[in-house]
Amino acid sequence: MKVDQKGHTITIKDTQGDITSFLTKVTDQYKTFEKDNLIIDLLSHNDLTLTDVKSFMPLSKQHKKSKKSFVIVISDFDYNAIPVSLTVVPSLLEAHDIIEMEEIERDLGF
Repeated sequence: MKVDQKGHTITIKDTQGDITSFLTKVTDQYKTFEKDNLIIDLLSHNDLTLTDVKSFMPLSKQHKKSKKSFVIVISDFDYNAIPVSLTVVPSLLEAHDIIEMEEIERDLGF
């Protein structure tokens, strides 16, 4: 697991290749990340299933309740199959853009 902080956003990248153990690590260390926006970088995974992506839903809901952004980055995936409660994008640049837009919305009181 590789963690990079850039301003008010933390990017967590899976370096192990095992989505289940990665989710467990992120969940176990959540207290460290809870005050920042989170980007979960899964670009190294080419064989993700919808179930794998949905496994991040409880963590996403918990994070969004504290008024912070939670974005998952996956390339080459059927984005229409993903529940609307999860924010999934194809690139890190787009993830940062989403977070900036959500920050502006929160500042404006939406």
